[in-house]
Amino acid sequence: MVDARISELSKHVGTKVQLKGWVHGKRSSGKIAFLQMRDGSGFVQVVYVKSNVPEAVWEGLGKLTQETSITLTGLVKEDTRSKGGYELEGDSLEILQIAQDFPIGPKEHGPDFLLSNRHLWLRSQKPHAVLRIRDRFVKAVRDFFDQDGFVLVDTPIFTPSACEGTTTLFETEYFGDKAYLSQSGQLYSEASAMAFGKVYCFGPTFRAEKSKTRRHLTEFWMIEPEVAFADLDSNMVLAERFLEYTVQYVLKTCEKEFATLGRDTTRLQNVKAPFPRISYTDAVEILKKKNIPFEWGGDFGAPEETAIGEDFDKPVFIHRFPSKIKAFYMKHDPTNPEVALGVDCIAPEGYGEIIGGGQREEDLEVLRQRIAAHGLREQDFDWYLDLRKYGSVPHAGFGLGLERTISWICGLEHLREAAAFPRMMYRIRP
Repeated sequence: MVDARISELSKHVGTKVQLKGWVHGKRSSGKIAFLQMRDGSGFVQVVYVKSNVPEAVWEGLGKLTQETSITLTGLVKEDTRSKGGYELEGDSLEILQIAQDFPIGPKEHGPDFLLSNRHLWLRSQKPHAVLRIRDRFVKAVRDFFDQDGFVLVDTPIFTPSACEGTTTLFETEYFGDKAYLSQSGQLYSEASAMAFGKVYCFGPTFRAEKSKTRRHLTEFWMIEPEVAFADLDSNMVLAERFLEYTVQYVLKTCEKEFATLGRDTTRLQNVKAPFPRISYTDAVEILKKKNIPFEWGGDFGAPEETAIGEDFDKPVFIHRFPSKIKAFYMKHDPTNPEVALGVDCIAPEGYGEIIGGGQREEDLEVLRQRIAAHGLREQDFDWYLDLRKYGSVPHAGFGLGLERTISWICGLEHLREAAAFPRMMYRIRP
């Protein structure tokens, strides 16, 4: 007999194994009991025949409640009718702790109840599948950048100044001074790119946005590569290669999880380079043809992004946004200063922006003028300006919101389901 996990049962067909886990459900037809068990790696059915097990085991089966912790043994059998393709013929059972009145049952529960019990809801099949897909996506992220010669440089969470505007900062006291929770690791990644050439940071970011839409969290994870000697076009090529690699990886490795979610992955199969590219002006024309009121110069919101994405069966790049709506560090188009060399990537199926990025301004004096024009203090960015004094070069990068991307990949109604413990304007517990 060997200790095994449910995900490894294919290696042990015809062998007696020991499993440790929790009761997911059970039913009985009198002389046969069907136990649904999970162990964190998967779910499996264990069949007990009354005449084949000791009386104490049969009595123990009657005591089991949802989420009772157990250890059991049984013979692994192939079974094409089961979800995982295998089941166990159980012959022993040890109860570790009987769970009392587990609050999440097979009945319908409202989202507020489930989020309040998120620490327990994670054990259910849907959130389990979503977070498995997130885990595999993160692996693909690291593999892609490793293979492409990038260096991971972790950036600070406490920062002395804003990166994405001052209206969405979380402020905190810092030993008699003020500090802010990071909105982005980009500025520090720019510094790192001047040392290593190709870098990325990957960590939590924070936006104090008073938004209750299905596309916003106050704490979310960002993947942010930055490349020296890169421009807007090469940045888009990097982004589409990155998305193709990561999405295709999870499609290959998470078939069971997608099946659990009932996710139709047909359109995800189309996530392959090259992606369509349209200018901001082209995107405004799409909205006009659909009779959606929008004036050139404004920023796209969720309705506009959804309407534009409907015209494409894969992610689409929208580039050259109005300069006035972009951050101080965004380089303006030399041929048309009214637009910046920025780009957003819009996911199809109504999921909106998943990537934002562009080419950075590398000229010292221009950057100084921009900082002043945005009402920011130059002394807060003295170290950032140093990057333009000592060997400044063209460079570019982007940020991908992990939860938004997982929400799209999994076909979720709200990106709060893409985080283990989501943080929103109205929720900080559990």
